[in-house]
Amino acid sequence: MKSLKAKRQTILFVEDDPSGIALAREACSLCVPPIHLAVVDDSVDALTWLSHNSKEQNPMPRLILLDLKLPKLSGLAVLRRLRMDESTADLPIIVFSEVCEQSDVLLSYQIGANSFVSKPADIAQYRELLAELAAYWLQPRQGHLMFASPSKG
Repeated sequence: MKSLKAKRQTILFVEDDPSGIALAREACSLCVPPIHLAVVDDSVDALTWLSHNSKEQNPMPRLILLDLKLPKLSGLAVLRRLRMDESTADLPIIVFSEVCEQSDVLLSYQIGANSFVSKPADIAQYRELLAELAAYWLQPRQGHLMFASPSKG
């Protein structure tokens, strides 16, 4: 289990494939601004890592990228536990898999995934995916909006 650097733009990457981890790390280094990727290669370690951060009041990741097919507990089991835990219930979670079967996609959304994407196959696809995820989830554009108070009538 890798330790978290206290950075604002952290993605927790839960992936057991070493080549996928290497591709994602390289893609993160190419993103502008760079994305900090905290990696855990096991579903149980992911739950432990998040629980520890919550108990220690360490910063939580801004996004979780969760592999569907993991050893020990499946990605869906991890997703279910995260959605039932108050400290992680609202974290954006993107489920990804090499094989996108309709039943897995539907179940992921029913359990509470924010999105389901195909697992990238190469560095270019990882970079594109991470850039899109960062643009959407890590750099919200609504901060400058002003909201009018409802008028009382």
